[in-house]
Amino acid sequence: MATRRNEYVDWLCERLAPLGGIRVRRMFGAYGLYSGELFFAIVSDDVFYVKADALSVAEFEREGLSPFTYAMKDGSQQSLRYYPLPESAIDDDLEFLRWARKGIEAALRSPRKTTPPTG
Repeated sequence: MATRRNEYVDWLCERLAPLGGIRVRRMFGAYGLYSGELFFAIVSDDVFYVKADALSVAEFEREGLSPFTYAMKDGSQQSLRYYPLPESAIDDDLEFLRWARKGIEAALRSPRKTTPPTG
């Protein structure tokens, strides 16, 4: 079955093309964006959120940006360290790519899950 994408996700992928092959996977009503095997961004309700970590989160917070949140089954809110880009990056290709790279860099620094050897 083909994954149906929306125009906004297609537009983002075109803008992200200079960063190399970007893959998109549908996930829980949103989209996950991957650079190679690195999960670095979420698109939800036509908002592009990139991964942040201890080294980069302060830059997002200095811009007054809030992390991605979603509702849990019990009604509580859960937040993840994925932040939208500042407004200034939306129409500026170089700035857009600079912020997107921050997500890829955070994903590179993130510990990898490994599967234990069998046998």
